[in-house]
Amino acid sequence: MPVRAARTRRRALSLTSLIDVIFLLLLFFMLTSTFTRFSEIRLSAAGAGASAPTDDARPLFLRLGAERLTLNASETTLDALEGEIAGLMDGTTTLLVSAAAEVTSQRLVDLLVALDGIPDLSVVVLE
Repeated sequence: MPVRAARTRRRALSLTSLIDVIFLLLLFFMLTSTFTRFSEIRLSAAGAGASAPTDDARPLFLRLGAERLTLNASETTLDALEGEIAGLMDGTTTLLVSAAAEVTSQRLVDLLVALDGIPDLSVVVLE
């Protein structure tokens, strides 16, 4: 006599608990997320008809490297940069920033944040 294996019926998988878990995760991430900006950097693009600096105003030149920072061909640090620029400024001054190819965008942002606190300083980032 042949032995028959008991036939088990498969139940339909209920997705209700899975949807509840997804909803709870979505709710958790929405409530714990922060949508504020920690810091902002004001950038302005040169427009048509922008005037060139006068002959009297001598711009400062800053070269930004991955490890080095030079201001008018003298090496400096990011912490001492504000004091050195303040010593070289004569009224409203333009600072030309040249970034080397290996410079990360975070390093450039750190520099721009440090320069943002200097009054009467116009920063131009060269390509």
